[in-house]
Amino acid sequence: MDLALLRTFVAVHRAGSFTRAAALLGLSQPAVTSQIRTLERQLGRPLFLRQARGVTPTTIGDELAHRAAPHLDALVEIAETGLAEESGVRTLHVAGPPEFTAFRVLPALTPLIGQGLAIRASFLGNTEEILDGLAAGHHDLAVATARPRGGLLVSTPLCDEEYVLVAAERWANRLSPEVLRKGAVALEQLPVVEVHESLPFVARYWASVFDSKPAVAAAVIAPDLRAVRDSAASGAGLAVLPRYLCEEALEQGRLVALLDPPVPPLRTYFLVVRTGTLALPPIARAHEGLLRAAVDW
Repeated sequence: MDLALLRTFVAVHRAGSFTRAAALLGLSQPAVTSQIRTLERQLGRPLFLRQARGVTPTTIGDELAHRAAPHLDALVEIAETGLAEESGVRTLHVAGPPEFTAFRVLPALTPLIGQGLAIRASFLGNTEEILDGLAAGHHDLAVATARPRGGLLVSTPLCDEEYVLVAAERWANRLSPEVLRKGAVALEQLPVVEVHESLPFVARYWASVFDSKPAVAAAVIAPDLRAVRDSAASGAGLAVLPRYLCEEALEQGRLVALLDPPVPPLRTYFLVVRTGTLALPPIARAHEGLLRAAVDW
């Protein structure tokens, strides 16, 4: 049996789609379709049921995938390890949200450079773009704020991120305890600094803490949370920021936490790889290193 056909079959089984498998393999969709049909003719059995969106494996398809995938992954590991040993350097391509990747992920991966690993980072703000790029093979490992579906990608919870409602002291001084008891109505009298006109961070905080939508427009829009932090610290208005990004500014008094809700809003980050790639030593080391570092985040 042709190993190329099995490789394509496993890719389709994991992706749940001829289109996504084609992107992952660097092939056209007709080529993938043709290879699956050839394999089905050789076996005399259908391997997938075609649906409006993607494909579902038959019982035979599931059985073949479970038997073939581990061996194909092992062959890929052998090939990848050989290439890494010949070149002396293996490049790890990492993708994730700009601020979190810069502040958390890259520093945690730097010990691997001494082990002959080179790192290339892609800063992407859109979770769908991150996961699609990983599925297509553009990245080896990604950090995302949503758990992917299907069998192509495997995710592991990495850490929870706490959000804090902050502003410069001059704005905080205007909000007495009596005023704050009015909740969102009082806070909406302050200017808002955000990353987008849709107010994604403020809206998430309002929904979690006040069970409402913010009735306010942003005074400053800056598509980078570090710029949002610095604008808020300069007195531009209130902002919602991850605690790790504003902790130092809070300690220095450049920002003040306006509220201390009993249950602060949280968002979970997931560490995501393509199925089977944790068998590759460089990806496995990076994955393990990030999980270990995240214990202290």
